[in-house]
Amino acid sequence: MPFAKSQRLQALPPYIFIEIDKKKRALLAAGKDVINLGVGDPDLPTHKFIIDEMAKAIYDPKNHRYPFDEGVPAFRQAAAAFMQKRFGVVQDADKNILTTIGSKDGIAHLPLALINPGDVVLVPQPGYPVYNTGTLFAGGVPYLMPLLEKNDFLPDFDAIPEEIKRKTKLVWLNYPNNPTAATAPLAFYKKAVDLAHKYDWVIANDLAYGEVYFEEAPHSILEIPGGLDVAIEFHSLSKSFNMTGWRIGWAAGNPAIIAALGQVKGNVDSGQFNAIQVAGKVALDNYDHPDVKKQMAIYRERRDALHAGLTDLGWSFRKPSAGFFCWVNTPQGMPSMDLCAKLLEQAHVVTVPGAGFGPAAEGYLRMALTVDVARIKEAVARIARLKI
Repeated sequence: MPFAKSQRLQALPPYIFIEIDKKKRALLAAGKDVINLGVGDPDLPTHKFIIDEMAKAIYDPKNHRYPFDEGVPAFRQAAAAFMQKRFGVVQDADKNILTTIGSKDGIAHLPLALINPGDVVLVPQPGYPVYNTGTLFAGGVPYLMPLLEKNDFLPDFDAIPEEIKRKTKLVWLNYPNNPTAATAPLAFYKKAVDLAHKYDWVIANDLAYGEVYFEEAPHSILEIPGGLDVAIEFHSLSKSFNMTGWRIGWAAGNPAIIAALGQVKGNVDSGQFNAIQVAGKVALDNYDHPDVKKQMAIYRERRDALHAGLTDLGWSFRKPSAGFFCWVNTPQGMPSMDLCAKLLEQAHVVTVPGAGFGPAAEGYLRMALTVDVARIKEAVARIARLKI
């Protein structure tokens, strides 16, 4: 019988990276040595002290049953303690904290808790695609906020028409930012919170990269007076502790928003495996562990190698102060898709074209710091041999 995808799926933008992925697979199948600077997945292993705790937790029979809908109390208490130690933000583990199956889970489901058909959602461009797709699935109307270099890759709220501001229900922010690697000062968060109070916005701040930084530690929007009234913030252990495959994170913030998200999740999933939450608690209790701090030094060394290498070739881009992406200006304004294809086909180096994130991101490549320094230097050497 004929099959047609739902209108929700048909409304999604096309996956522009599919041809790049096909070419990469073809090169690998042909035995070529491909250096992948495209993937945003840590190559470093999960820390041993976390794995050791998990090894014990999986043998505890009480962890084999259905999880708590809102999350294991010990994990939520550890998340609340982390928020206070790291940001000076006091949170009630029972009211302000909700365990999520990675931050993507909470991000994707939040619009279903808040958005009615026709509600406007402010979505950064470039940005994590789930902000946009979650909005569409909920029947919301995305309004794109360009993140421009001249504005330090922060959205220009003053440029948003007054009518749109009045119709807006939800605003997505993400700093340290994927893909631009920009960070947000407290003054920016204060302005966002003030606007949220004025226009009755809910602000959703994605802080998944908050613990990968090289200079000043990134801030939480909940540090701002009045932030707790209007904001929910998403945290993840994926990048901080090399736990992408474990799928564990939490949401913090306004208790009414937390409860609404929890109600959605209670209807669509049964929570994360308790043993993973037990291991996650140990991770958060030891966020300043020497092994965790060591990985920052590793990413810093990789960042410096890529920045120095490409700068020597005449390429120009801002050295990131956080995250593990470099947002690289394309030389001579070369279209990002063309440059990405050239690097893949002739140098066997995978990158992500800015055009894949939308028009505001044209003129950039995203390069991930998820290979070791030797491979980064080899990638630069291959690029140096090309005529660009």
